[in-house]
Amino acid sequence: MTGRMALVAGAVMGVWLGSAVSAEASNDALLKLLQVLRDRGSITAAEYEEIRLVAAADAPGAAAAAPPAAAAPAAPTVPSVQDLQPVIAKSLAGKWYEKLGLRGYTQFRYEDALSWNGQPIEIPADRAVNKTESFMIRRGRFVISGDATERLSLYAQVDYQASTGAADFSVQARDLYADVTLDKAKAWRVRLGQSKVPFGFVNMQSSQNRAPLERPDALNSAVEGERDLGASLIWASPEARKRFRDLTGLGLKGSGDYGVVSVGAYAGQGLNRSDQNGDPHVFGRVQYPFKLKNGHYFELGVQGYRGRFVSPTQAITTGGVTFTPSQRTDGQLDERVAGTFVWYPQPIGLEAEWTVGRGPALSADLRTIGLESLQGGYLQLNYRKQTSLGTWFPFTRWHYYDGNRKFARNAPHSKVNELDFGLEFAKWAEVELTGMFTHTFTRTRTSTFPYGSATSGSRIGVQVQWNY
Repeated sequence: MTGRMALVAGAVMGVWLGSAVSAEASNDALLKLLQVLRDRGSITAAEYEEIRLVAAADAPGAAAAAPPAAAAPAAPTVPSVQDLQPVIAKSLAGKWYEKLGLRGYTQFRYEDALSWNGQPIEIPADRAVNKTESFMIRRGRFVISGDATERLSLYAQVDYQASTGAADFSVQARDLYADVTLDKAKAWRVRLGQSKVPFGFVNMQSSQNRAPLERPDALNSAVEGERDLGASLIWASPEARKRFRDLTGLGLKGSGDYGVVSVGAYAGQGLNRSDQNGDPHVFGRVQYPFKLKNGHYFELGVQGYRGRFVSPTQAITTGGVTFTPSQRTDGQLDERVAGTFVWYPQPIGLEAEWTVGRGPALSADLRTIGLESLQGGYLQLNYRKQTSLGTWFPFTRWHYYDGNRKFARNAPHSKVNELDFGLEFAKWAEVELTGMFTHTFTRTRTSTFPYGSATSGSRIGVQVQWNY
């Protein structure tokens, strides 16, 4: 039975069971419920009449004379779910839109860079770390998703507070894809459209679930925005899919179900950007959630991708001379591999990822975009404690990156070495409060030439997130 069918059937049954004292009251309540469903368009007038007749046929006295006055009143006969299911199924047949759900979250922040030496502290994914910024809605996400049919699932996500990189914010498509299921067990899927590129646990993990305010540069620099246009083949056993669901449903901050094995190709130029060289990136990922006999979860994974990336460029002026760095028309080689280990917080957790590879990078003489090696990763220690006051989630994270930022103009070299300390608290599941302090040992400013660094810096961030 579909979720919508169960809702209608449950509501009808609830009216009957909750009105057992009076058959007349039961009929009146049922009739009103059906009228509401009809008036909102969930069922047609003809379908309304058909369901009403099925319910009326099972009402007391519908097929027999009234009992003698002295006899005890008979309890109303309750129509079974089996009686109503075929009628409701017929009413909802073809109405795939009734099977879709709406959810989302919003992140409201205040951040401030307290101190630094050298260039100002700049976070590529978080423009609120700026002396001229104050309050900010970092993310305003709405998701529409569901099973249109037994074989087709739909997923669409928009961000109502996305940054275009200019001074303004805009509505932006984040995800828009379909999963086509190839077998009845739903172990095999083909995913088509714009979705997350399977590289890195922290990239696959929703920002709704992540405790630190932003993702570490080492993994996120591979696919800024985490998404691209592409096609993939995904496999996961029913048991693994259940564990992926449990890891998020139990509040353990899992990454979600992106399969145990996934292979495919994507355009390679990033979120909401068209391909620049007609040469898609190819990727492969294996990730498995293990469960010990004592109920503790841990996860291991390995992933990699390879392609050619065309970096955006802009003019540089130095020594009185202005020029634009050159590169091959089909871009530079872009390849990485990464390993993942996650020990879920039950109550102590550990999260670690490391990546190595090569990618586009600005040459030392600033004239060309060549090829450079890269490496980096992060180590995060956290603790989850549930009390009568709410759920507490303290964490600390060290993250390091030494490589290039291919999505920045001219692909400058980037070096990041930072240490985070934070606490997430949720009195209720729908509202979370996070505070974080970051010490910056070094961080390259990659948006503007000269590409200097901030050193010995510190910043704070406070975030309220509401889930719906």
